[in-house]
Amino acid sequence: MENPKIIETPEVVVRFSGDSGDGMQLAGTIFSTVAAILGNEISTFPDYPAEMRAPVGSLGGVSSYQVHVGKKVYTPGDKCDVLVAMNPAALKQNAKYLKKGGVLIYDQDTFVKSGLDKAKFETDDPFTEMGLAGVMQILPVPVTESTKASLADSGMDAKSIARCRNIFALGFVFWLFNRPLEKAIDFLTGKFGKKPAVLEANIKVITDGFNYGANTHASVSTYRVESKQAEAGTYCDVKGNAATAYGLVAAAEKAGLKLFLGSYPITPATDILHELSKLKFLGVTTVQAEDEIAGICTAIGASFGGALAATSTSGPGIALKSEAIGLAVMAELPLVVIDVMRGGPSTGLPTKTEQTDLMQCLYGRNGECPCVVMAASTPVDCFMAAYNASKIALEHNTPVILLTDAFLGNGSSSFRIQDIDALPAIKPAVAAEGTIDYKPFERDSETFVRLKAIPGTEGLMHRLGGLEKTPAGAITTDPNMHQMMVTNRQKKIDYIANCIPDLEVTGDKDADTLVIGWGGTYGHISAAVENLRAQGKKLAQAHFSYIAPLPKNTADVLRKYKTVLCCELNNGQFAGYLRSKVEGVSIKQFNEVKGQPFQIADIEEAICNLK
Repeated sequence: MENPKIIETPEVVVRFSGDSGDGMQLAGTIFSTVAAILGNEISTFPDYPAEMRAPVGSLGGVSSYQVHVGKKVYTPGDKCDVLVAMNPAALKQNAKYLKKGGVLIYDQDTFVKSGLDKAKFETDDPFTEMGLAGVMQILPVPVTESTKASLADSGMDAKSIARCRNIFALGFVFWLFNRPLEKAIDFLTGKFGKKPAVLEANIKVITDGFNYGANTHASVSTYRVESKQAEAGTYCDVKGNAATAYGLVAAAEKAGLKLFLGSYPITPATDILHELSKLKFLGVTTVQAEDEIAGICTAIGASFGGALAATSTSGPGIALKSEAIGLAVMAELPLVVIDVMRGGPSTGLPTKTEQTDLMQCLYGRNGECPCVVMAASTPVDCFMAAYNASKIALEHNTPVILLTDAFLGNGSSSFRIQDIDALPAIKPAVAAEGTIDYKPFERDSETFVRLKAIPGTEGLMHRLGGLEKTPAGAITTDPNMHQMMVTNRQKKIDYIANCIPDLEVTGDKDADTLVIGWGGTYGHISAAVENLRAQGKKLAQAHFSYIAPLPKNTADVLRKYKTVLCCELNNGQFAGYLRSKVEGVSIKQFNEVKGQPFQIADIEEAICNLK
């Protein structure tokens, strides 16, 4: 049989799907990591259930991992070119994401009556039942039986052999995309190097999966994805939560401080704690506290003691930490609070993504309690967002809330390792030893910042606390004094607008329509705007990373356009906030609260429907 045709393509989207125990997240991670090493841009979207372990083969237990690989990649893609379905439930839940004419690879050994029944198919032909026959390129692969045959002489038990099915399927996908197996084997060696038998089994299985495709000449075209000419450097595939952790480490190193994280495990933020706990050799201290309140309080103590202090959480944890954030505001201590947003309210959708914590982070504290609010825009941007949040916190002695979300935290992109010498300087606002006549309550006349004294510094003492005090440090309830202190604390935050970049506008200079967003919607909005501009529509785009305070030119930018469309994954929190800050601007909204990222096509439709 002739070799299948190789199709050169600038980009491709692959979706791995199966049961929660089928290792789809690992298969997707290996595929995306190798793509990053080969010079592709990548964007990934892990999507997994909140249930601890739904019944095997059930619709509720399906887990998936989508990765977009190419030369210019903004998002994981609306739909995939290739879908890998490890069982009937995975097919039923994910077929809607497969493009017309796309390739469906499925494990034919699981498409038996019991599997079809669990997935609630009504016939024994799921492809015809779902309208896929004749529309998609359907490719059966005996994944389960081939894995068993591959490891028949390994001495492994049946359960352990079954766990390798994902790696056989991955080997087949590597063949389909002409990916070098050596890079995948390097990854497996790093992961299973301390378990020689497991490593040997996985290397054999991925090789046999690759050879299955090559030797049977599966009746689909194979792909070669173009790589871009990347800037020289060392690259890796990094998830947003890991990038956030590395940004904190880099900031502490640049500031000459120890890094402390006080945290309590909560989906989807826990990986920040996990990542930092591995870095004790870099002087990082982590405390897994007994609850959210204890987590932030240990961080406040570490900040008082002179460390770069951070705490990580999600929306429910922000609610619990609110009083302690108020203490840090009142005591004017630097603190980085990371909120990896998820669906709510209450426990909500722990593994899904939203942008619904914005108002809580802006205003969810008692009293007039201003602090800085920022947002990261991509998984890679989480690094610089965490770095800049730390810089602002340390230089202005204020809490900074950094918003990411489940899509960014769990998703990944190709990351160029940063040269720490090239990063902006960080100069903590700390009173130096030997300062004469130090006054802990004295503010800088321009920045309104009070210098912090590190405990134990000869002749200095930090005396701010949770009760209102006069500028001289005496407890007060005088109404005029309280008004002045409230005003001064707000002025300190307002001044930070002078220390952040102006809002940047991209797109057509003669556009009448400006599309805006904030945080993790950046990629989807950018892709939609670029697609429509390529079709001849005049559009401009601006994306907000700094929310409180807003960039100084925000009003000028918004007032320039006849139409402003704000796209966000909530019911309009940022749009409402902008209206309260910028008078005379009409802002239209496109909002979704589905627990999923935007679909690019939906944003395009919203833009085209503007009146």
